Amino acid sequence: MQPDHATSTLRDPAADDAREALRSGLGELVATTDRIRQAVESVVAGRPDLARLTVAVLLAGGHLLVEDVPGVGKTTLAKTVARTIDCRVGRVQFTPDLLPSDLTGVNIYRSTSGEFEFRPGPVFNNVVIGDEINRASPKTQSALLECMEEGHVTVDGSTYDLPRPFLVVATQNPVEMEGTYPLPEAQRDRFMARLSVGYPDNAAELQMLGTRSVDPLDGLRPVTDADAMTRYASWTRAVHASDAVKQYVVDLVRATRNDAALRLGASPRASIQLLRVARACAAMAGRQHVLPDDVQALAVPVLAHRLILSTESRLAGRTEVQVVESVLERTAVPAAPDSFGPRRPADNGHRPLDG
Repeated sequence: MQPDHATSTLRDPAADDAREALRSGLGELVATTDRIRQAVESVVAGRPDLARLTVAVLLAGGHLLVEDVPGVGKTTLAKTVARTIDCRVGRVQFTPDLLPSDLTGVNIYRSTSGEFEFRPGPVFNNVVIGDEINRASPKTQSALLECMEEGHVTVDGSTYDLPRPFLVVATQNPVEMEGTYPLPEAQRDRFMARLSVGYPDNAAELQMLGTRSVDPLDGLRPVTDADAMTRYASWTRAVHASDAVKQYVVDLVRATRNDAALRLGASPRASIQLLRVARACAAMAGRQHVLPDDVQALAVPVLAHRLILSTESRLAGRTEVQVVESVLERTAVPAAPDSFGPRRPADNGHRPLDG
């Protein structure tokens, strides 16, 4: 046996380059994401956890679903994220009569040239704000599937690539409200995380009353650009995740598939996206390795919206969030912290994020 030679032949130069880029650029990444979070917190007051999760999803290359009642700032949150990045932004107001071609684009016949010309839809932007996505018909909702998962659009047999980075920030009202269509399971599974803005606390609402004469979005300026975010996203993929942490992710997701309270558990895509956003959170905290704390803090927003309760659970008044919290409580946490990666003096645990 020649272990040294075998090890050298298995080394991935591209992975080594990515780890080196992460080491050298981690400070820049932390500083930039901190500024984005501060910008979000300056507009959506009183919810720093929302800002951190939103930036983590952006950094992980995922899509975000914001669900809550009207008037609590869902669209404002989406606009704030778009304003902090110097990139192309598109906005779609979903309505029952919206057609799939209104999203993806359409071929228009030009009589002067005798040819068809493709006119891109609003999805051909770096950040796409989908307002009240569950007011559109299921056919139109499904038009986003290819965009979100494949990164391209097919119109009349021709395929067009979407720009990078590509982030969909969609808002929706609770499905019990009039004029809403529940998102299909396949559509919900494409969103990396779901969060709820919630009502502000007393101090934050008082602050809103004193500043509503000036739109807080007017004072926002971009703190980075699309190229930088693409670069940061590539760095986060080099964040180390130990075998113990990966097994912990798999254990959590598999536990949802065997839970009697659920009719449908989380998919393998959930495992992949939970680890991806955990890597992003670790990088934002200035670490080059993932901790179980990162996974725990993100389990509810990443897993809950993918689950379908059993009839008995619905009748008993249980929620998907409660089921995920129960899974977290009974799933063993890796107990060998030295194997997660080299610790930094500034490492701190994260409190769980709201789903």
